[in-house]
Amino acid sequence: MQEAKLKEIIERYEAASSQVNRRFAALIQNKLPDGLTQEQFGIIRYLNANPDSTSTELADAFCVGKSSITSITTKLVDKRLVRRRPDDRDRRVTYLSLTEEGRIVAEEAGKVVGETLGAYISRFTEEEATQFIEMFEDLAARLKD
Repeated sequence: MQEAKLKEIIERYEAASSQVNRRFAALIQNKLPDGLTQEQFGIIRYLNANPDSTSTELADAFCVGKSSITSITTKLVDKRLVRRRPDDRDRRVTYLSLTEEGRIVAEEAGKVVGETLGAYISRFTEEEATQFIEMFEDLAARLKD
């Protein structure tokens, strides 16, 4: 690919990605249950899919420091949405999982996301939506490497 074309594509990606993320965050912020922040919502969704995760695993998944994860999870523990459980063999390790109330909130928030995104994604043909998500997933996988 020519350098000028690559530069144009990168600029378009950055602009579109930023706009999509900002607008989506604004669309769902007031619809999230229990006054959740975007960060708290992300942690809840992750723990719903990956029970008994550690702070280190969460920090790696969200590309942030452990102190950020600790701050967010402490607020979720205070809201009784997340519980901490120390490892029986290694007290330095603490597992995080959703409480029953946390699972309910994850389900409610998942519906909000599904309804909100669905209203926009359904405007594409099935082929367009499939092609888009496959390429986006491919980019995500390449960024992991």
